[in-house]
Amino acid sequence: MKRPGRYALGAVLAGLPLCLAVCGPLLAGEPPSRAASFTLDGAGPLGTDFVGRDVLHQILLGGRPVVLVALAATALTYLAALPLALVSALTHRRWLEEALMRPLDVLLAVPSLLMLLLAAAAFPPGPLGLTLLVALVSVPDTARIIRAAAAEAASRPAVEALRMQGESWWRLAVGYVGRCLLRTLAADAGIRLTGALYLVATAAFLGIGVAPDATDWAVMVDRNRPGLPVQPWAVVVPALLVVALTTGGNLLADATLERRPPAPRAPGTRTAPRFPRPGRAPRPGRAPSRKARQQ
Repeated sequence: MKRPGRYALGAVLAGLPLCLAVCGPLLAGEPPSRAASFTLDGAGPLGTDFVGRDVLHQILLGGRPVVLVALAATALTYLAALPLALVSALTHRRWLEEALMRPLDVLLAVPSLLMLLLAAAAFPPGPLGLTLLVALVSVPDTARIIRAAAAEAASRPAVEALRMQGESWWRLAVGYVGRCLLRTLAADAGIRLTGALYLVATAAFLGIGVAPDATDWAVMVDRNRPGLPVQPWAVVVPALLVVALTTGGNLLADATLERRPPAPRAPGTRTAPRFPRPGRAPRPGRAPSRKARQQ
């Protein structure tokens, strides 16, 4: 699929869940009266859930917690992992690098599900605690990936030249190395958002930070599984919305990565002049260059 097609398909897939998450609570209105559980007769177009609530009403209300927690956890993950990775890659003090990265290696050795269970005891229940919990689980892997890409950019001759010129650490880290990391960050963002949604759904399945009957897409998938043969919409629709959000985000990231931006230049350097190729006439209204006149 070509890049415009990926942009269009990714925008459609990711746009529908995002629109439901933003506008759904405004369109939901008052909750309908409860009916029998797992029924399609006499209820809304999508039937009722395991406690007799209207599934369509729950879907309109259940997207905002999942999307907001996943997006906030992803942003918080990068806010914590990016400084750790840049300091570790640009420092010349080995002890500082070891002090920053070795604890992350220890956390990487622990399975994410076990970390989720252990950290749940230390964080308060609710959206804020769930956001901090997902970010804590995601930081070690993200920091290792960013650090590997930043170390390659920090070893280039341009960085040594900037150090010899007395440039500040901020100018090195953000002005040059940070620009070299843009494609890596774009590629990792889609994967990180997918992982955050997976961890949010896993926490909802386990009842960590989320009430058992909360209005949440992930909780709907878990709690309505017993009625799947009788009333599949209560499970299929929220699951498809979560899958559409993750797939659309990855398609948008892939389409963005297909563009090849120019290589970043060291701050303060000038672009080399461009001369016409041999045998090519200069453009009208422009004086020929010295090399063109010699030819």
